[in-house]
Amino acid sequence: MKDVFLSVSTEKGLFLFSSDLERNNWEMRGPLLKGWSVSDTLFDFRKKPRIYAAVNSPFYGPGIHLSEDLGDSWREIKNPPQYPQDSPYEIESIWTIVPGTRDQPDTFYTGVDPAGIFVSHDCGEHWELLDGLSGHPSREEWMGGKGGLCCHSVLVDPQNPARLWAGISAVGVFRSDDDGKTWSTKNEGLEIVIEGKTHKEIGSCVHRLILDPTNSEKLYQQNHRGVFRSNDAGDTWQRIESGLPHKFGFPMVINPNDPGTLFIVPQESDEYRVIPDGNLRVYRSVDSGDTWQALTNGLPQQSFTGVLRQAMTVDGLDRCGVYFGTISGQVHYSTNNGDQWQTLPCQLPRINAVSVFIK
Repeated sequence: MKDVFLSVSTEKGLFLFSSDLERNNWEMRGPLLKGWSVSDTLFDFRKKPRIYAAVNSPFYGPGIHLSEDLGDSWREIKNPPQYPQDSPYEIESIWTIVPGTRDQPDTFYTGVDPAGIFVSHDCGEHWELLDGLSGHPSREEWMGGKGGLCCHSVLVDPQNPARLWAGISAVGVFRSDDDGKTWSTKNEGLEIVIEGKTHKEIGSCVHRLILDPTNSEKLYQQNHRGVFRSNDAGDTWQRIESGLPHKFGFPMVINPNDPGTLFIVPQESDEYRVIPDGNLRVYRSVDSGDTWQALTNGLPQQSFTGVLRQAMTVDGLDRCGVYFGTISGQVHYSTNNGDQWQTLPCQLPRINAVSVFIK
């Protein structure tokens, strides 16, 4: 019986892997959505089994595809996120799809480039712009990073769904306390990379933003200039880099059953953006980021590759599974909280994102 489903979103389509709870043997399907660049995939079982895929194409533009039979068939959402006709912006890519809270099974959010957030209250069939963010007073001074002006991280407070966070590269962190109507910057304590002329508080290049699922006051981020934690819902940030060889990186994930346990993959900045010295290492913290230790058992040590911001995930099982994909197309995984690693026997296209669901 297949209980664990792993999606690997690549530049050339989507690959789905399935296994039992032991996670020793995997079956692969794909490429699905062949020819599309898949930027993110969401498994959603709050009402019935659905898989949402954010796709982008230089010919057809961005869109969202939906499967209601675990990937056997797909249909394109007819009314995807779009900026209004009178807006100066046009969506270049959809970066992420995230669900609302458990008691809001029809609600979804997307983060897009140019940076903005859209919300759907009918399971993704129609989308509404949260224009308080894209119309923020500092908007004219926003500048993108190498990956564009992308809203790549959208977080929803599981205890208070009216509270949202956004991570935008290279602008910083924003928080809304009124269901997305208004937004405030939350960059105090972060290093500013590109300072605004008028709005001095923007210009921090957040690479990945995550939330402690048991304590909504505690957030973490992998930033262009370091690794940070907030204990006050983003109002202030402190560095947590003890034991890390490099401060730069992209992915960051948290074990939902042990939220003091975090995983990151340090990389070499700025123009290199590869694993330092080719020695692929995941770093784990078991004390909420106070200290970090390298995990290498089973990982290749001549691997001059990189890992993108959405290309790492955890499954939250008792023996926590950790999964990540590389830009050179390998998928590495651990079934014991990172102590030992294995590699799926496949060579895939460039991996944009990895997500997992336990049935």
